[in-house]
Amino acid sequence: MSHNQQSAPPGGVQGRPGVAAQCVTKVEIRVKCLNLLDKDIMSKSDPMCALYQDVQGQWHEIGRTENIQNCLAPQFAKTFTVDYYFEEVQKLRFSVYDIDNTTPSLGDDDFLGQIECTLGQVVANTPFTKPLLLKSGQKAGKGQITVSAEEISSSKECLLLDFRATDLDKKDFFGKSDPFLEIFKKTSWGSWDLVHRTEYIKNTLHPTWKRFQINMATLCSGDVDKQLKVLCHDYDSDGSHDEIGQFFTTARQLKEAVIKQVEWNCINEKKKAKKRNYKNSGVIYLTSCKVVMEHSFLDFVFGGMQLNFTVGIDFTASNGNPQQPGTLHHIDPRRPNEYEQAIWSVGQVVQDYDSDKLFPALGFGARIPPTMQVSHEFALNFNPNNPFCTGK
Repeated sequence: MSHNQQSAPPGGVQGRPGVAAQCVTKVEIRVKCLNLLDKDIMSKSDPMCALYQDVQGQWHEIGRTENIQNCLAPQFAKTFTVDYYFEEVQKLRFSVYDIDNTTPSLGDDDFLGQIECTLGQVVANTPFTKPLLLKSGQKAGKGQITVSAEEISSSKECLLLDFRATDLDKKDFFGKSDPFLEIFKKTSWGSWDLVHRTEYIKNTLHPTWKRFQINMATLCSGDVDKQLKVLCHDYDSDGSHDEIGQFFTTARQLKEAVIKQVEWNCINEKKKAKKRNYKNSGVIYLTSCKVVMEHSFLDFVFGGMQLNFTVGIDFTASNGNPQQPGTLHHIDPRRPNEYEQAIWSVGQVVQDYDSDKLFPALGFGARIPPTMQVSHEFALNFNPNNPFCTGK
């Protein structure tokens, strides 16, 4: 029996001898939680989730979600992007904290629980739900976390969107409403994933939200007909946001606003069921939609972008006596000092993107002949008209 399928040569990818085949792609990770521990006395916890990845036995922080105020069941809008390697066991840790200050350290924040898993588990079992655990290994109350992963399409297309609304329902007893929007996309497993949350606008029934940009891969996974749900809420500081209404749409319909304004009735299903003559709870408008491209670094390089590298060296006395080994300006042909190492490390990379391979090299804080006065800027080759050095 014969067939036309060809296998790769031993030890490498077909056409690339000696190069091992890798199954790698980028995935977008979303996080939501339920029943978190309540660590605040007068209100609810203000959760944030941090993602860590095990790299050679050390946990390295990948990123953090936004901090959500007064909420024990957060659905985070900010996502994580991780490279997924099929052939590797990629260990992840999701840690949830109650954030009550502005310091970057998490050591002074209340710990709400964590899970450890592999990226393979998340990808193979999306949505992946587990109970949150304390550092002792015990369950963090009834808290649980749900992590979902989705392959990121290569779309560079983004939408710039301008939303406003008129005649929204009044939800506050002593005021009007403090409205904000949340946009969700329908997942392949049937749930709704939050993709964007606007700011809330205080005390108005006719809000105009700030323009925002969203990538088509994030918004609709590149499928312009994927169903989107837009919820309009009245913001409450205690986290008990009141629903004003909602509507459904698609990215294709959003794009209609490139030509003309698009509008939707904001429908509150509970009010609709109770009132015979119910029309809407306001009207939401997409006043403009602009399609833009989100260019990568390589797009700029392929477009002819050049990188220039300028060297600046500190010659002040704080560097130590250059005659003494181990100081920053000591010259040892067998062991480059830290300045030499830094220049070499950066320069050998940048020079490939500089057509003339000429790099200005300057110094400051040294006494320069013939006057031996301290100079705060001088050419290392003592030629102020041509301070360039040649790369390799």
